[in-house]
Amino acid sequence: MPETALIVIPARMASSRFPNKPMAIIKGKTMIERVWRIGKAAAGGHDVIIATDDEQLKIFAQKLGAKVQMTSPACLTGTDRVAEVSHLPDMKHTIFFSLQGDAVLTPPWVIDRVLEAMIADPMIQIATPAVHLTGQALTDFIAAKKRGSSSGTTVVFNKKGDALYFSKALIPFHRDDESVDRMVYRHIGLYAYRLQTLQQLGRLPEGNLERSEKLEQLRALEHGIPIRVVPVDYRGRTHGSVDRPEDVAIIEAVIEREGELL
Repeated sequence: MPETALIVIPARMASSRFPNKPMAIIKGKTMIERVWRIGKAAAGGHDVIIATDDEQLKIFAQKLGAKVQMTSPACLTGTDRVAEVSHLPDMKHTIFFSLQGDAVLTPPWVIDRVLEAMIADPMIQIATPAVHLTGQALTDFIAAKKRGSSSGTTVVFNKKGDALYFSKALIPFHRDDESVDRMVYRHIGLYAYRLQTLQQLGRLPEGNLERSEKLEQLRALEHGIPIRVVPVDYRGRTHGSVDRPEDVAIIEAVIEREGELL
């Protein structure tokens, strides 16, 4: 029986840094509508569902035509919310894609590429995208890290494509000429999980590396669960998401410059 995927959009209104964030207006549309439409635009006819603990957001999303699942306010992370959805008694899907509710600049073809990798190889337990940085993007990223920026995660992976490590630091370290084009991959914080692995993660304790880097994907690596890194191409689009209110203007400037995704 062929595997099917569910794209889950975890959305929380009670963010301390940006209250009511899913309802923030970005160039005339709410953030949650933009992300939902990105999920719907992914190829393959995958189901898309918004997972929230807020009744008003549920009502708004349903008016858009979205499917919504209420989840517990006790969920600490988006992954916890996706895992709760996976436990629904009538759940028929075997692959779950977590599309964060603030990932408003995610090209649908990035989602497609990750899910294609999962469906093609049943041995993959978790898959996540990464972008090979080159040219000015690489120069700017290195410069930001030298200034001490904690924004942007890098990943290194083996010949098979499985992650060796994720870090807020610039990896791999380069001992030679800085002008050499370094093999730096920027991790994109989106994940596809197989059902059993997703549910297993919720039962695992936080690890030392996860606690140090504040990167929840390190919990899987620390417990021996491989993560397949899927190289993706943004095709000239800018990567970005909304973390704080001031990020809205940045995202709007990107849309003004590059045009709408959809």
